[in-house]
Amino acid sequence: MTPLRVAVLMGGWSAEREVSLTSGRGVAAAARALGHEVVAIDMDRSVGQALALAAPDVVFNALHGTPGEDGTVQGLLDLMGLPYTHSGLVTSVIAIDKELTKQALVPHGIRMPVGRIVASESLYAGDPLPRPYVLKPVNEGSSVGVAIITEGGNHGDPISRDSEGPWRRFDRLLAEPFIPGRELTVAVLGDAALGVTELRTANGFYDYDAKYTEGLTTHVCPAEIPEAIAAAAMRMAEEAHRLLGCRGTSRSDFRWDEAQGEQGLFLLEVNTQPGMTPLSLVPEQARHAGISYEALVQMLLDEALSRRPT
Repeated sequence: MTPLRVAVLMGGWSAEREVSLTSGRGVAAAARALGHEVVAIDMDRSVGQALALAAPDVVFNALHGTPGEDGTVQGLLDLMGLPYTHSGLVTSVIAIDKELTKQALVPHGIRMPVGRIVASESLYAGDPLPRPYVLKPVNEGSSVGVAIITEGGNHGDPISRDSEGPWRRFDRLLAEPFIPGRELTVAVLGDAALGVTELRTANGFYDYDAKYTEGLTTHVCPAEIPEAIAAAAMRMAEEAHRLLGCRGTSRSDFRWDEAQGEQGLFLLEVNTQPGMTPLSLVPEQARHAGISYEALVQMLLDEALSRRPT
């Protein structure tokens, strides 16, 4: 293996900054263990200058959220002619936007909850859907700003202006019916699903805190579900990865209503920049498939280099 000069992009200023720093540090340590020279870059507005000074052979994009996951950084790297891990500009623009993702996937038979975009201000007048329903920002990842609105919940009826929720920070939200049942996730590496993990949380919902706080979520890998459901989830994740044009790795999140069988399996979103932290799901599924963390990092670097700009 030829040693590389690897720039690891991490941090930034999104709501997921701390998670990105943890991912980036893990990737940097793994790349060094593999014998590569690593330049760790905590992204700020001068990231272009930092990359030019680093002059890397390849960039490992360990950013989460905007602007590292929404096509902005991808466009910069394309302009600079630098190969980078994970998905490209167009895929990133679509996948970060939950409405655009549905428009790309649902016509091809991918089952997703039927939702609607609402102005946050309209929530104070009345509910956009029958309760229970879910409100989530249109352009955020890692379940940032997600709220479940239930009968008799603490948000008020109608929602109170004094209540904490995503309507306090975002002008537009996606409202979706709440899918009862179990939380499942599937990692895709290359073009093949690695497996299915069930996420059992103390609060019943895999929100941002549950994802990144040790002890709040139990990962059951492989998920203890019928083979037909596991196969359907992996098939949907692979198809979503392909239809969106994802590269390297992605992670698809699902809800499964057991009472409805396979028809109760719904894709919620596709994450094109999955976490690489000690609690993250892609490294865990890779490990279960016999792929070490270091080997996973090398595979993503190799895939990026195979697309080196000419």
